[in-house]
Amino acid sequence: MSSSSLSSSASSHPLAPYGWDEGWEAEFAPYAEQGLLPGRVVRVDRGQCDVVTPAGAVRADTAFVTPNDPLRVVCTGDWVAVEPGGNPRYVRACLPRRTAFVRSTSSKRSEGQILAANVDHAIVAVSLAVEVDLGRIERFLALAWESGAQPLVVLSKADLVPDAAGLSYLVQDVETAAPGVPVLPVSAVTGDGLDVLVAVVCGGTSVLLGQSGAGKSTLANALLGEDVMDVRAARDVDGKGRHTTTTRNLLALPGGGVLIDTPGLRGVGLWDAGSGVERVFSEIEELAEQCRFHDCAHDSEPGCAVLAAIDSGELPERRLESYRKLVRENQWIVAKTDARLRAEIRRDWKRKGAQGRAAMEAKRGRWG
Repeated sequence: MSSSSLSSSASSHPLAPYGWDEGWEAEFAPYAEQGLLPGRVVRVDRGQCDVVTPAGAVRADTAFVTPNDPLRVVCTGDWVAVEPGGNPRYVRACLPRRTAFVRSTSSKRSEGQILAANVDHAIVAVSLAVEVDLGRIERFLALAWESGAQPLVVLSKADLVPDAAGLSYLVQDVETAAPGVPVLPVSAVTGDGLDVLVAVVCGGTSVLLGQSGAGKSTLANALLGEDVMDVRAARDVDGKGRHTTTTRNLLALPGGGVLIDTPGLRGVGLWDAGSGVERVFSEIEELAEQCRFHDCAHDSEPGCAVLAAIDSGELPERRLESYRKLVRENQWIVAKTDARLRAEIRRDWKRKGAQGRAAMEAKRGRWG
């Protein structure tokens, strides 16, 4: 089939509102020959999933495609091949993912957990009802960049900021923690900023991320044009909304595009997000190239361009501390599965320990 024929058939396909395109049609071709139905996973629940197919919504069992690797289990946003009938009905294959949003779990084994698949835009919702946590935003953005999606920071509940100057200051503050990422103040109450957000989400699949009470469900309802997601009022004590969304749900938007709403995330652990951290702290990475030593740790080395930028006020010290923290965390996660990196980290610890002991001996010598 020619590319123009593929494009035409994909655009008129019943699954086009859910993101079906010629690329997915080509990927699915071998399964179509087997008589299987294409579908997109809209919800996963204990070994079963709800899938939207050309024949309508179906519930399917994932027993045939549940691997030992937790990063390859069926996830909201996946495209799958489903049996045309049967009771129970089974998912027979999962198409290769274009992007995947993955975090580290809080378990002692620190396994990776996939939150959403085949996402184009990662929308990080941050409530302005409470003090903005820049470190948490940087953490979310590292995972978003690593996923392959384009991040966007949405400052929700902007109507609670009393004046325009204060809102502008908050936007600028967040922009320093999000280089290269659009920062959009939005109010679901007044509608301010929603038109821009709608323009973003209508072009592909977007995932809504953030802590409980960040206003994700309210934003989802505003984008959907109806109260689909349960919303509860914010607490008077601290201005935080209460946790409402309990599962990851995929929803087609009336103006085009697809939205995945997620539960509030208390822990956002990195998972092999080295390039994502580099993107979040791109100005530090650029400064590091000007350091005298190529392996500069930006601690106390002479000729360190990063420390010079802090001394001059060009770089906030908070940014460097956050960078160090996320780099260490990511190295620790990667080292759990990379023996060579574990050995390198161990050697680095020994070297720093030797330097510390030598410094103490030198001090004792001077005091003696």
